[in-house]
Amino acid sequence: MESEEIRHIALVESFYGGSHRQLIDLLEKNFSGSCDKYYMTDKKWHWRMRTSSFHFAQKIPKKYNYRYLFTSANLNLAELVGLRPDLCKVKKILYFHENQLVYPVRKKQERDFQYGYNQIISCLAADIILFNSAYNQETFLSSIKSFFNLMPDHRPGKELVEEIKPKCEVLHFPISFPRHDLYDRGRATRDGPLHIVWAHRWEHDKDPDTFFDVLYSLKEEKYDFKLSVMGQGFTDVPEIFERARSDMKENIVAWGFQETKAEFFTALADADVAVSTALHEFYGVSMLEAVSLGCYPLCPRRLVYPEIFPDDYLYNTKNQLLKRLRQFCKRPELVRRHHLKVDVEKFSWEHLKGKYEALFQANEC
Repeated sequence: MESEEIRHIALVESFYGGSHRQLIDLLEKNFSGSCDKYYMTDKKWHWRMRTSSFHFAQKIPKKYNYRYLFTSANLNLAELVGLRPDLCKVKKILYFHENQLVYPVRKKQERDFQYGYNQIISCLAADIILFNSAYNQETFLSSIKSFFNLMPDHRPGKELVEEIKPKCEVLHFPISFPRHDLYDRGRATRDGPLHIVWAHRWEHDKDPDTFFDVLYSLKEEKYDFKLSVMGQGFTDVPEIFERARSDMKENIVAWGFQETKAEFFTALADADVAVSTALHEFYGVSMLEAVSLGCYPLCPRRLVYPEIFPDDYLYNTKNQLLKRLRQFCKRPELVRRHHLKVDVEKFSWEHLKGKYEALFQANEC
């Protein structure tokens, strides 16, 4: 009888990688002994969104003691419940790391209607819907009506949003920030050229072309700087990375995916400025990690960034980014002695832990 009371959370993740993996692992660790984890590897996310519900319908046992099911919006939750109607009695919590209604697509490429549709009907099947940022929630809810305009007829009305909205809330992704004493590099007294870091997925939606265009301009103007380019590459890595690695080999300190968090944090602690040029960002874990280790952030004034970072750290255009980096190359002490105005602690696991615990302490099932 005791085991029936303990095993009460099913953690289900169809794309077990990046922030998706970090969140599931964090919950599993915190609720040790109270949950079971079901997951698929972080490959071919398109296929995970299309077919993972069938996999989990077979994987989750028919005999269980779960009161809660926690999953990300990569899973078609409505389809899972349709295949496994016994899961209707379980409280279903849906977490949005991103949303497919405004997820950017490449030029000359049509948006796949099915991905966004899956997420919308998953919301109808969920009991609680969580978003990692207000930007994520607002863009999702405000885009539902226009999204369905792609349908030739029989479009749902505004009552659909009214049904989904009451179930929604913002609950930031919890970050386990590194300990400062382990990575303190004495930035304020540091000498030498400015160290710039770019730490994002190596994909087109992070706009690496703009970032490297700015660096090429700095080099043409004979500014000295050091460079670390980190992050995970997948099957379609933009060509600019290989070209820039060759052209900037004398500037490079760190390059590519860091095998351990310790290596990644060490590289961030050695850098002075963390840059984002993203065309898509619903949260931005690596930028917050960089700031926690003392990096001065430079982010575009769009997406989630104005929600997280004060105006001082935002730029409007590529030329503004170039101007800021040019200034910092001339005077690196401007960033090394700067007192950061970003409260990263409110995004920490320690701060958010109680809110996550409350999800699984409701009396009703």
